[in-house]
Amino acid sequence: MSFNDTSSRKITIADVAALAGVSRAIASRALSPEERPVSAEKKARVLAAAEQLGFKPNLIARSLKSRTLNLVAVVVNHIHDFSDLVLFDRLIAAIQDTGKQVVLLRVGSLDRVEEFLRNGVAWHVDAALVFSDFADAATVRTMFRNDRVVMLNGMRDANAPSIVADEATPIAAAVAHARARGKTRAVLVTGRQTSPVEQARIAAYRAALAAQGLALLAEHVGDYSYESGRSLSAAVLREGPEAAIFATADAMAMGVIDAGRADIARKPGDWAFYGFDALPLARSEAYPISSIGYDLEAYIARVIEHLRQPELFERPAGVITIPGSFMPHPSCGGPAAFERWPAEG
Repeated sequence: MSFNDTSSRKITIADVAALAGVSRAIASRALSPEERPVSAEKKARVLAAAEQLGFKPNLIARSLKSRTLNLVAVVVNHIHDFSDLVLFDRLIAAIQDTGKQVVLLRVGSLDRVEEFLRNGVAWHVDAALVFSDFADAATVRTMFRNDRVVMLNGMRDANAPSIVADEATPIAAAVAHARARGKTRAVLVTGRQTSPVEQARIAAYRAALAAQGLALLAEHVGDYSYESGRSLSAAVLREGPEAAIFATADAMAMGVIDAGRADIARKPGDWAFYGFDALPLARSEAYPISSIGYDLEAYIARVIEHLRQPELFERPAGVITIPGSFMPHPSCGGPAAFERWPAEG
């Protein structure tokens, strides 16, 4: 057969294998997005043949044999604040670098989880990454009929690895920083208090404030969003610049600042704002927010490690902790304090 004769019909992997001078099995392994055993020389021949013939792998047909579409489910409550955008942009890019694609499932409530279960959600996914605190590991295993579940919501499960950031240490450092600035009172702005992650943050703040002798004057509940910070601004700023303001999300602190700029402008150097998430915007002069963050690249690397090495799910590693850091704003800590901030973009 002349390979020029393929122009009138659909190109198959058999055509690629014949042109490359290899078996169909070797051609299939060479074209797989996963790491499969094949020599570099044969893989190069197969890729060159596929490009010459214009061959496009049929992912659906492949899935019927492998029972997967090289998909990873990412289960979230929502994506509505700046920290979500930074995290998920980098996480999705890292997942795609493994040759897989993402199914993004927005849960948002317990009712939605029950709806997914009733409808029999059963994508053939390689793994599920759970950010939503409305879904426990057992539920997600049922939803996807898959035991490869990574818990990223603060929940613990004996059969699933959990990846968390150390937040207590940088929270203690942030409160100590406020005390060193002469603050003896504090206001706390929190997110949804039913979240296990948020519960741990609130407990860490209360313990740190007590240890440093700062009186907690009030707690205001938002939802991590900029809009909730704006709506709470008047109540948060009511105590005046004598109280340090701690928010469990940079976006909420930004909303507080923007809605209260008239009050803040009267004594701009006296206010002390502390946030969470280490957003690039919090470095700016417009938002004098000292923040708490963690090594996002290390966090994502541990997630990707489980996608590349499925055998890790056979013996879950328990809780994997990523170190956190407190980073003062340049206006009070100097530019060097930001050397560990995540790169912008």
